[in-house]
Amino acid sequence: MNMGERCGWVGSEQIYLDYHDTEWGVPEYDSRALWEKLVLDGFQAGLSWITILKKRDGFRAAFQGFDPNVIAEWGADDVTRLLGDPGIVRHRGKIEATITNAQAWQRIEANEGFATFLWKYVDFTPVQNQWDRLDQVPASTEISVQISKDLKKAGFKFCGPTIVYAFMQACGLVNDHLTGCPCHGPVAQIGQHGMPR
Repeated sequence: MNMGERCGWVGSEQIYLDYHDTEWGVPEYDSRALWEKLVLDGFQAGLSWITILKKRDGFRAAFQGFDPNVIAEWGADDVTRLLGDPGIVRHRGKIEATITNAQAWQRIEANEGFATFLWKYVDFTPVQNQWDRLDQVPASTEISVQISKDLKKAGFKFCGPTIVYAFMQACGLVNDHLTGCPCHGPVAQIGQHGMPR
């Protein structure tokens, strides 16, 4: 794939190229994986995604594979431990939010399933956008504003409309690969059947 053809936000580092080519925009239907990505997008607030991407393995190690059922039981000692871990972004508010977000995830998962909770906003099928240029891509949408409100109501933190829209893009609830990007068509094809139910 010619690097110049990719979406313009991708840097030149291989980890970023691989993420764009194989992961970004591909529909994710697993509740735990969706939660992990939302947490990581929350950690990204105020930082670049490449920073989080480079530390993702460190995050996965520190947060026990992002198992919300484990993290929901954590307390002050775990926060202190994580604040001393150089493998992650050491931000007390975001670490504490991860624990409360795990508890909120448990409630939603028990009620209807976290994947169902999120995918219902797009009728269980990815929105196929047709952006030609990066400056056409919104930072947030009415749907991301609504999801953000509902997540906050459910007890989530670090999930504003912009974070939620970045999450929707990453997890394939919307296909925001530019129309000239070689990934646009394949990602659209993967999502055409929607969420298995």
